[in-house]
Amino acid sequence: MDFQFKQFSIQQDQCAFKVGTDSVLLGSWVNPEQTKNILDIGTGSGILALMMAQKTAAASITAIDIDEGAFLQAKLNFESSPWKDRIQIIHSSLQEHAANRSTQYDLIISNPPYFINKAHAKDSALSIARNTQTLPFEELLKAAHALLLESGKLCVVLPTPEAKLFRKFAENQGFVLSKLLRIQTKPGDSYEKRHLMQFEKTAFYYQEEILVIEGEEHFQYSEEYKNLTKDFYLAF
Repeated sequence: MDFQFKQFSIQQDQCAFKVGTDSVLLGSWVNPEQTKNILDIGTGSGILALMMAQKTAAASITAIDIDEGAFLQAKLNFESSPWKDRIQIIHSSLQEHAANRSTQYDLIISNPPYFINKAHAKDSALSIARNTQTLPFEELLKAAHALLLESGKLCVVLPTPEAKLFRKFAENQGFVLSKLLRIQTKPGDSYEKRHLMQFEKTAFYYQEEILVIEGEEHFQYSEEYKNLTKDFYLAF
């Protein structure tokens, strides 16, 4: 079943991961203004690449995915979008892309695999999408550091425990955390569901905020969440 946004739609029957809150949050939160070249790592259905295309006037966007089904699905979604001339899809691992690519990027964005040392899912495509075996955090960060311009930014979304581990690896790779958005489901939650993080090679500022998705009742969305995602969700 297609997922309809305000300016584009997503077909996702061939993708391991379907459209979810994580990618919508990340794509809504990231500021791609004044970027010329953007890389979407593990594009899946292509949602993040499409969100970046909607938010920029002329940026060239490259999306990569190691899974053939996701590659074909994203290709179809890009060709059906208003920005098909600005988005390139490549069937490749990040490691291969980093080894063969001469272009450097202003922005790298990813909703990366995050299951570490956990049993593989029965669906091999889902296993690849979820588990870090094919793209360990250290390799993602090493490649991102090489592919980013000195002024470039790396933006990712991860569950909180994995996000804390990712931050340690990022610091070891020479990245500095410049922005952090802590996601809570309901007001007063002690548990943070996700961390949205922006890393830079050099940063002289740090910004940290909390976003609560719902009010006291289930599916009663907060004004902050609606304001963040209103350019994309039809309901807002």
